[in-house]
Amino acid sequence: MDAGGTGPLLKMRGICKSFPGVKALDGVDFALWPGEVHALIGENGAGKSTLIKILAGVYRMDSGRIVIDGRPAAIASPRQAQELGISVVHQEFTLVPQMTVAENIMLPDMPSVLGLGSLVDKGAMAAESQRILDDLGVGISVSAPVRSLTVAEQQIVEVAKALSRKTRILVMDEPTAALSNVEVERLFDAIRALVSKGIAVVYISHKLEEVFRISHRITVLRDGRAVASCPISDLTPNEVVKQMVGRELTSMYDKRKADIGPCAMEVRDLLLDPAGTPVSFTVHAGEILGIAGLMGAGQIQLARALFGIGRTYGGEVLLRGGPVNVSSPDKAVRCGIGMVTESRKEEGLVQLLSVSRNIALTVLDRLSHLGVVSSWAEDALAASKIDELGIKTPTPKQPVRNLSGGNQQKVVLAKWLAVDPDVMIMCEPTRGIDVGAKAEIYRLIGDMAQSGKAVLLISSEILEVVGMSDRVLVMHSGRVVGELTGDGRTQEAVMRLATGGSAVGA
Repeated sequence: MDAGGTGPLLKMRGICKSFPGVKALDGVDFALWPGEVHALIGENGAGKSTLIKILAGVYRMDSGRIVIDGRPAAIASPRQAQELGISVVHQEFTLVPQMTVAENIMLPDMPSVLGLGSLVDKGAMAAESQRILDDLGVGISVSAPVRSLTVAEQQIVEVAKALSRKTRILVMDEPTAALSNVEVERLFDAIRALVSKGIAVVYISHKLEEVFRISHRITVLRDGRAVASCPISDLTPNEVVKQMVGRELTSMYDKRKADIGPCAMEVRDLLLDPAGTPVSFTVHAGEILGIAGLMGAGQIQLARALFGIGRTYGGEVLLRGGPVNVSSPDKAVRCGIGMVTESRKEEGLVQLLSVSRNIALTVLDRLSHLGVVSSWAEDALAASKIDELGIKTPTPKQPVRNLSGGNQQKVVLAKWLAVDPDVMIMCEPTRGIDVGAKAEIYRLIGDMAQSGKAVLLISSEILEVVGMSDRVLVMHSGRVVGELTGDGRTQEAVMRLATGGSAVGA
């Protein structure tokens, strides 16, 4: 892409970077033109973060050249990167919730009265913040406290904060990870406004559907090398996946022949809110039941209630035909329910503990004698699950925090497979993991269903729910508004129901 006949704004040539025992980047070339969205993708560990940290001045490259506007650039610190017009919007927000939108946007360079640093010119601050938001085409109040904003609005404030520093190159790292489909569209509108003004955007995401919708060009990294760099129109999603993982993935989704057994769980008139609508459904042994909906539609609240984390106000849960008490996670586990929560780092794993101890957490009583955990039994269990699930770890004693996202998620699955539950609730099972690891997680979910377990699959990725599930329930405003089966399980049908419409188009 050559915007307006100009050359590239940024050229990175032959970038190399090594860490002890690892060559993170091996001669990577990357070019960025003004007014383009350039997707940078690859599996976890492919080198994306290292390349961006070199561009942002966090790491120093071992060798290579960086050229900005045709002139060699030495980027030795984040401050130097900012002075060159380079900003990074991270997946984790850096906003101060108690401060206003304007204050957050102008940090750390708030305009002062008469040049006196201690006196903030609030009028100038509000005016400049408003100008930036207007350029983005959004109607966010600059006087609103950030804590009152939606996640999508906070993401846009992060972008505005970067633009206050005269940004010319904006790196966006997994910007839609926590956004609903509607919020993604709002962010995309803001990105389009940026590129229309000549700002170049580096877009990092595991969501290929979004990459193909928003990007002009794409660079794929694998094992520290750029294996493809071309206009996005030159590749198909399947070709991109093949470049990422170095092999053909014949199908992302399990094509198993469903062997549906008897009812494993029945939910009768479950009230998630005292003023809400009761929720009722069944899920059978060997079945994957997808539950879809926009963010806040109630699907996560339902999952947490079924596992005894969230409160209910009426109704009952039946397992194998009889009512059970699932008022706490401990009781839910004893009844035969397991749950992979939507946040593996905060709720699914103990980051400081080893892989083997995390796998054993759900069955410590079974591995103990007189209150002492048998290290032999723990190691045997870990070895079995590491082999069964293909967990990549140097040793079972490795701290789980050192594993990739995909392997961490496998450890969470291993923990619950050790319990051998009848019903497995899966919330956002592939959030934040790369395409190759997703395919492996999908295979494991299919294997669970094939072994006779009932699986509840809850995901904000509609294609994932449709592709993996035997049936799909759709929630809207805290209630189940439709059930999709057979050929009726389409993304379009899910979206119509999720947004308050009917399953059949007008």
